[in-house]
Amino acid sequence: MKTRTTSLALLALLLALGPDRPMAFAQTAPSQRNPSPPGAKVYFKDLTDNANVPSQFTVRFGAENIEIVPTNVSKPNAGHHHLLIDAPIGPLDEPIPNDANHLHFGRGQSEGDVVLPAGEHTLQLLLGDDKHIPHNPPVASPVIHVRVDPASVAQARTPAAKNARVFFIGLEDGAKIPTKSVVKFGVAEIELAPSGVKRPNAGHHHLIIDAPTPDLDREIPNDPNHLHFGRGETEKLLTLAPGPHTLQLLLGDHDHVPHDPPVMSEAIHVTAVEGDDAPPAAGASSGRTPAPPDAAVYFVYPSNHETIYPSSTIRFGLRNMGVAPAKVDKANTGHHHLLIDVDEAPRLDEPIPNDSQHLHFGGGQTEKKITLTPGRHTLQLILGDYQHIPHDPPVISERIEVFVMKPKKKRNRL
Repeated sequence: MKTRTTSLALLALLLALGPDRPMAFAQTAPSQRNPSPPGAKVYFKDLTDNANVPSQFTVRFGAENIEIVPTNVSKPNAGHHHLLIDAPIGPLDEPIPNDANHLHFGRGQSEGDVVLPAGEHTLQLLLGDDKHIPHNPPVASPVIHVRVDPASVAQARTPAAKNARVFFIGLEDGAKIPTKSVVKFGVAEIELAPSGVKRPNAGHHHLIIDAPTPDLDREIPNDPNHLHFGRGETEKLLTLAPGPHTLQLLLGDHDHVPHDPPVMSEAIHVTAVEGDDAPPAAGASSGRTPAPPDAAVYFVYPSNHETIYPSSTIRFGLRNMGVAPAKVDKANTGHHHLLIDVDEAPRLDEPIPNDSQHLHFGGGQTEKKITLTPGRHTLQLILGDYQHIPHDPPVISERIEVFVMKPKKKRNRL
């Protein structure tokens, strides 16, 4: 009796739906795929597997034994290109997705501009019919791998004051200089800051030698023709081959990207000469105590991203310089300063502040037990001269991050 009642209920449901109403549990029929002609194939033009490419480039497509037409044209043995970026081929009986990983070229284009982030990527071509459905069998290229150079990636540019400028000191267009010369740089209406220090209207020098101005929305190259002064240096002992040269200054922000608007000098022309024709070399003087170019300050303990106790001894290290107490004016020496939770490095032409976030070790100490609250903190070391002023170039560590654990609660003894 129970079985008969169930059957009658099912029959009533079917009659209620009517002959023209599909059953709710009926499956959708798969899309009909257009056949592809024998020998049809698609491929990349001028792009090979494992190629190095810039962030923005033009991809060109080729096809054989099948016609490329727009999506509004429905005809046999025809289709249009789709570019798959970092994505596998999806279900073959469904329209190809249209998103950042599936670029459609529905007007019948045979090329397109793409923008990729830095790193490794995969590319593949797949033909679709007038409904963006792959053919049967699918007409697809092999997957190729490309690598995007990080230096080619367009980056957001840091604003600079409109009247900011950078210039050569004591060096003019058309000058004759010795093959070994100290070239000095100056700035106005903008502050000097080391690379890695993000500060408004601030940057560091780059010297461009015998090269055109680089792209202004990219990181400035770092090679023999593009010298970086990421520690805030304001001069360089330059060695040039005898003959004519061009020199240009370009300021870069914390990421070595030119500002907006760019802060750059005019390119000047100099002639490097040697022997009796050489003018006297300029002396090096910046007003700040000089430091060896290979000097470095660093943390012995802790290391970056380390978890430490609330009360921990921080230990400092120094290479290629000596430690001397404050007020001791001795060449190639200085004393430590510890910056705690300081987002901006101190000015390079003034004494380092002395407060709870800028700890001075004027006695020549190389370690200090400090107490920090639980949670995340940043630490950075900077060397100061006998007057607590950073050297030229500044001797400054990378800013590290530490995590201070919560103190353990003491158990009461019964």
